[in-house]
Amino acid sequence: MQLFYNSEISSKTTQVTFDKIESKHIVRVLRKKENDVLKITNGKGFLFDAKISFASDKKCIAEIVSSKERPKPWNYHVHIAIAPTKLNDRMEWFLEKATEIGIDEITPIICHNSERRIIKIERYKKIIQSAMKQSLKFTIPKLNPPIKFNEFILQDFDGKVCIAHCEDDNKKLLNTVLNPAEKITILIGPEGDFSSEEIKKCLTKNMIPISLGKSRLRTETAALVAVQNVSFINQ
Repeated sequence: MQLFYNSEISSKTTQVTFDKIESKHIVRVLRKKENDVLKITNGKGFLFDAKISFASDKKCIAEIVSSKERPKPWNYHVHIAIAPTKLNDRMEWFLEKATEIGIDEITPIICHNSERRIIKIERYKKIIQSAMKQSLKFTIPKLNPPIKFNEFILQDFDGKVCIAHCEDDNKKLLNTVLNPAEKITILIGPEGDFSSEEIKKCLTKNMIPISLGKSRLRTETAALVAVQNVSFINQ
């Protein structure tokens, strides 16, 4: 299945117009023509069939002929709060792979030891959209704007909250604190780890200190291991 994404369409939409880039891809690369049917998702758990009524590499138009609800295939909610990596491609790798596995929410957090404090949120969104289409998912993960660590931890969290850090402390393995079908937020620090002060602040808020194993992992690897652990416990 070749899946397209358009966040604007709904069950009331009757027609969709593709931009120049996607129109060129549809007509010239995929060799689609009038009356061919395209599969489109709005990233909100719906799949639409749309029949091409006008095929041009500059502007392709399709008529919605059917729609059906396609809810996400997992019943948990995993939210990863991650310090952006110094190298952008590592963060993009995490976004892509986490979307393929199954993630609900991502928040970039700016920590004391963060080496990257400015991110390209629109670029991140495109990576997530592409991974959602490639992995044939119909619900797009929520990407929150970047936020400072001290502001992030002040919010009222719904569900379990864990912090993965590298200090020698009384930590539990992540897979021992997970339960199926639960809502969980996991904080992953920067390359230099969370500061001692940041860890203390989290512990005073009753966040669970966790370990992801004996190996010291890169930020993006740690975040993906966390996502995979949650996915595995819910199999």
